[in-house]
Amino acid sequence: MSYDRVLIRYGEISTKGRNRNHFISKMKQNIQNVLRNVGNVKVHSNRERMIVYLNETPFEPVKDKLSTIFGIQSFSPVVRTEQNMEEMKEESLTLMKEQFKDGKTFKVSTRRSDKQFEFDTNDINHAIGGHILKNIPGIKVNVKQPDIELLVEVRKEGVFLSCEKYEGMGGLPVGTSGKAMLLLSGGIDSPVASYLMMKRGVEIEAVHFYSPPYTSERAKQKVIDLARILTSFGGSIKLHIVPFTELQKTIYEQIPENYTMTSTRRMMLLIADEIRRRNNGLALITGESLGQVASQTMESMLAINDVTSTPILRPLVAMDKLAIIDIAKEIGTFETSILPYEDCCTIFTPPSPKTKPKLEKVQHYESFVDYTPLIEKAVEETETIYISSKEQDPVDEFADLF
Repeated sequence: MSYDRVLIRYGEISTKGRNRNHFISKMKQNIQNVLRNVGNVKVHSNRERMIVYLNETPFEPVKDKLSTIFGIQSFSPVVRTEQNMEEMKEESLTLMKEQFKDGKTFKVSTRRSDKQFEFDTNDINHAIGGHILKNIPGIKVNVKQPDIELLVEVRKEGVFLSCEKYEGMGGLPVGTSGKAMLLLSGGIDSPVASYLMMKRGVEIEAVHFYSPPYTSERAKQKVIDLARILTSFGGSIKLHIVPFTELQKTIYEQIPENYTMTSTRRMMLLIADEIRRRNNGLALITGESLGQVASQTMESMLAINDVTSTPILRPLVAMDKLAIIDIAKEIGTFETSILPYEDCCTIFTPPSPKTKPKLEKVQHYESFVDYTPLIEKAVEETETIYISSKEQDPVDEFADLF
């Protein structure tokens, strides 16, 4: 006998009230997206559980995909029986025979959500456990540390049996908490910031600034590759690539050297905010960690934030670098992030950037040039590409929107 479906258990979604169906619907859509090219699976949901029908698709590739979906608390490959004790006992015995080897122990763990079923959890545990003991010579019970745990879940739509259980990602389904623009640099931090916000249900669009010929096509491709890695957690990402050379050169010609980084960040926020407005986003996301570099001090954040009233989400602000690196390795972005292709920030970094910039000073320095036309030009010439999880070249589907 083989498992023919997967039972998915909800996590934080279960705490939602009237909006629960919206969260479930979004998670179902995300699962369908990542399983689109995996066999012939079908997904069905209700308020308590979600079922993936395998239709002879192997479980292993489905397991790998489900392990990356936010909103899933845990999942198990299962077989279904009717609410019939004799059928439950026989199917349980078949499952256990497939798992059992000499010396292994087991226990039966029953969850009965359908309280109308005539047997309670103790009755079910004893009946199925006794049947297994009677028919598998040498098997023993261990209720504290069993080698095999037979999971029995009694629901109105049937009884689900499994000897396997896998932890999910938790969090909220991507797309249930609104959309935000991520400033994606190509370094270690911003992909991690994206991952953490996606885990809270935020749909991500990425904004990257590049400065040809000072930055290479390989640096641009590195950012596309990072965005593609992130799609494994959310399905797809729009990536906005902003030409920044002209604006950046003007900053370095007009602004005192130790204030160029502050002005550069302010211009980036202004451009990202305009792209957010055009794409109906609700917030900006950065990979800033307090005190990590000159532009990430409290004084710098105050001066940079001054250009917009849009919420700026900084999920890494209280994390140290080693903790950020650990997450980057866990989600698979670290090796790409450390490729030695410089971005526009590193190429134009002044030798002594101001760590405690004064807002009134940066405003004064910027007052000698009208940056508005340069900002508008950068936004208008932005290239937008659609990144999917599928291994293929990105498609320039949205450039005509700018």
